[in-house]
Amino acid sequence: MTPSAPVDDPKQSPSGAPTSALDRYFKITERGSTLAREVRGGFATFFAMAYIIVLNPIILGSAKDMYGNQLDNGQLVTATALTAAFTTLLMGVIGNVPIALAAGLGVNTVVALQLAPRMSWPDAMGMVVLAGFVVMLLVATGLRERVMNAVPLGLRKGIAIGIGLFIMLIGLVDAGFVSRMPDAAHTTVPLQLGADGHLNGWPVLVFVLGVLLTLALIVRKVPGAILISIVVMTIVAMVINAVATVPSWGLTTPKWPGNPVASPDFGLVGQVSLFGGFEKVGLLTGVLFVFTVLLSSFFDAMGTIMAVGEEAELMDENDNMPGMSKVLFVDGIAVACGGASSSSATTCFVESTAGVGEGARTGFANIVTGGLFTVALFLTPLATMVPSGAATPALIAVGFLILSGSIGAIDWKDYTIAIPAFLTMVMMPFTYSITNGIGIGFITFTVLRVAAGRAREVPVAMYAVSAVFAFYYLMPALQLT
Repeated sequence: MTPSAPVDDPKQSPSGAPTSALDRYFKITERGSTLAREVRGGFATFFAMAYIIVLNPIILGSAKDMYGNQLDNGQLVTATALTAAFTTLLMGVIGNVPIALAAGLGVNTVVALQLAPRMSWPDAMGMVVLAGFVVMLLVATGLRERVMNAVPLGLRKGIAIGIGLFIMLIGLVDAGFVSRMPDAAHTTVPLQLGADGHLNGWPVLVFVLGVLLTLALIVRKVPGAILISIVVMTIVAMVINAVATVPSWGLTTPKWPGNPVASPDFGLVGQVSLFGGFEKVGLLTGVLFVFTVLLSSFFDAMGTIMAVGEEAELMDENDNMPGMSKVLFVDGIAVACGGASSSSATTCFVESTAGVGEGARTGFANIVTGGLFTVALFLTPLATMVPSGAATPALIAVGFLILSGSIGAIDWKDYTIAIPAFLTMVMMPFTYSITNGIGIGFITFTVLRVAAGRAREVPVAMYAVSAVFAFYYLMPALQLT
């Protein structure tokens, strides 16, 4: 139940009527909130998701495009904070909901590991922008909700779980906790513990301690658990770096910068080629790449919006959120903005529930969160001193949270949905590809429903998408005949 506002709140009159234009615009009193709660909620949301300023640059910065180019870590920090600030403020002003946005985990791995290796970085970000345009078009035509309904709930949850497992594997690999076994080993086992079958080195110890700390804080329900863990383990890494000899910390070294405040570097903003990627991979593969980014952002955002809406008690009697079209349209703008800034697709963050837990019910909380992201733009040196071992435990925690929130919604007794969901979630990490997981899941679902005599239960859109994926997988064989 939404708590009533304190009687001594100076922003609310005794009758409960709005007392200012700000209150009326954001409907603060109308939704049973207060200005103080909105401010607290905005701070809580920021501290719960601020880890993305560190984590997104590590994920994107560790990948290379087809020409061997890597994105600059400092510029990625700026791009990530800038886009999060702008889109969060936009959602607050237009959507008037306490849902903050930032670079989406899962989508950034698609960009880093599937798109970039086959094209240039501007080409890859151009496909993200195109995906955002498609989202806006779907919202404008009313098709987004219809497309959402075409994919059964169980398969949607399988996609979410697969992304969670994939994110976890990325964290383990980036931290050096597991590594690829050299081809010279002549073994069918692709991964091993550590670099040589054992856990060695200070960075791996920092990662292990970080995972344990993060999970312990989550179990204790400590607000901002992920960010607290990153800060604590960065300090630990700084101490270790000062007293021990560490050959390599990865992309960033935990050393206090000479000046923690610096002007933001906007060098990556606008570095986009909308259609260059199609020249590199072909029309069909390019369309599938755009579709994968679209789908990853699409379902993640829809689930988050509904979850936060229910938590904040914003749903009407028909279980619909008032002004949903505005919220969805801003989400589409956010995807495109993420590509335009080279920070990957930006989407709604489920960590917004931290702010809701503090009482946030309106978009004013987003004004606070967006303002804090703006301040973070000038603290790039602090973000670029966080080593992978301190940041990647967040991926383990996020992977678990995604899985725990989705796995119970799958009907495991209905094999026509359980098997496709299972294949979707395991194929993403096993093939190191979100696209493969989605494609195999869609095809399997369609085939099994037809085999079970339930062909009429498969939406036309699923038949069409499954056919496209089937052609995609068969295309190399067809080219050889």
